[in-house]
Amino acid sequence: MKISREDVLRVADLAYLDLGEAELETYRAQIDEILEYIGKLNELDTSKVEPMAQVLADDQTADATLREDLVVPCAVADDVLEHAPDPAPPYFRVPKVIER
Repeated sequence: MKISREDVLRVADLAYLDLGEAELETYRAQIDEILEYIGKLNELDTSKVEPMAQVLADDQTADATLREDLVVPCAVADDVLEHAPDPAPPYFRVPKVIER
């Protein structure tokens, strides 16, 4: 699948990115390579492959590959809000960016 320069410009516009000409071509080529690879993957016959609920193989154990989840307190909100220009705990008020 070939992605056009206009497609890249549209995505950049949606992401509020101001890309130069060299960046446009670089990203167009990179996205095109990704889409071509996905196209190759779509050609594979996966009809006999069972869907997976998780990424571990049957012979792997979670404790061997994953770290334990730990709750770590993070008490920086008050300090950060104290230095914010327009705080309304527990939030920051920022300029609206949804519409240009």
